[in-house]
Amino acid sequence: MTIKGTVLYYTPEKTERTAKLKAVFVRQGLRIRNVGKDELGETVGYLAGIRGYEPFRPASAKAQEEAAGEGAGENGEISEINKIGEIPEEVLVMKGFTSRQIDDLLLGIRKAGLPKIALKAIITDQNAGWTFYHLYEEIKKEHEAMSQARE
Repeated sequence: MTIKGTVLYYTPEKTERTAKLKAVFVRQGLRIRNVGKDELGETVGYLAGIRGYEPFRPASAKAQEEAAGEGAGENGEISEINKIGEIPEEVLVMKGFTSRQIDDLLLGIRKAGLPKIALKAIITDQNAGWTFYHLYEEIKKEHEAMSQARE
């Protein structure tokens, strides 16, 4: 079977639902890249295996201290990598999908009797350079705005 695309999949905890969802991915011929909590500061491009994106290399403790002091923003803000929190819900990010493949995947999830994945996105040239956590924040904002517009 030819690999049709790649999914970056994050879940805060592995459940029976996780196993069923991954079975849907496999049936669809998708490459699965599980994103761990320790990878939330990596770029989406790196996680998806896009050429030109390198893994994040944590700064030394001294460099982090300097970033918190002299290199901080006006309000003492430090770099995004130091502001990463937990992601409490599952996130699905797709790479290399056609619109038909997206439809097939969503139908496969529904046919498996699984609830929809609320937070999902396609990798673009713009968001490939974002950290996974930043992409999550953006998807979350968009989802909340769309949900409010429907009400």
